[in-house]
Amino acid sequence: MAEIKIAAEVRTEFGKGAARQTRRANKVPGVIYGHGADPVHVTLPGHELMMALKTSNALLSLDVDGKTELVIPKAIQRHAIKRNITHVDLLAVKLGEKVTVEVAVHTEGELAPGGNLLENVLNTLSVETEATHIPESVTVSIAGLEAGVSIHAKDIPLPEGTTLVTDPDAIVIQVLAPQAEEAPAEGESEGGEA
Repeated sequence: MAEIKIAAEVRTEFGKGAARQTRRANKVPGVIYGHGADPVHVTLPGHELMMALKTSNALLSLDVDGKTELVIPKAIQRHAIKRNITHVDLLAVKLGEKVTVEVAVHTEGELAPGGNLLENVLNTLSVETEATHIPESVTVSIAGLEAGVSIHAKDIPLPEGTTLVTDPDAIVIQVLAPQAEEAPAEGESEGGEA
């Protein structure tokens, strides 16, 4: 995964008023923490941050006062209605360091014929991987699966250097038989009573 470079400014004013003023300037308040260091409060450009976070588990390279800081987003707060980013918590990482992240699970292929239903019990898997090699997603084949088959977390192939944190026996995907519809009772038509 490529690093996404963003220029950040150190924030010295705090509180609701300062945060609102920052947001009015189309910037997002955030905090960088990790490695036992004191948290660093920053301001990030709103549009650039929004575009960077469209990639799941984005690795950001922040330029903060002339120093480069590698970070991954840990918590993103959004406005309830507008859905724009209102605050971001960033975890500082180092090259080669292992981090635990949530990775999306995607399916490929077609189920066996017969009208079976696919249920995604888990949409993400928790994995531990190197901060600079975070996979965007994992893919599992459902081709030809019959009703009653379950795919567990341990059955999903992970990229090299990535280990599973989610319970290995957790069901991620299961195939269900179609439910038969009840026939209308005698004397009733589909439009109502006879």
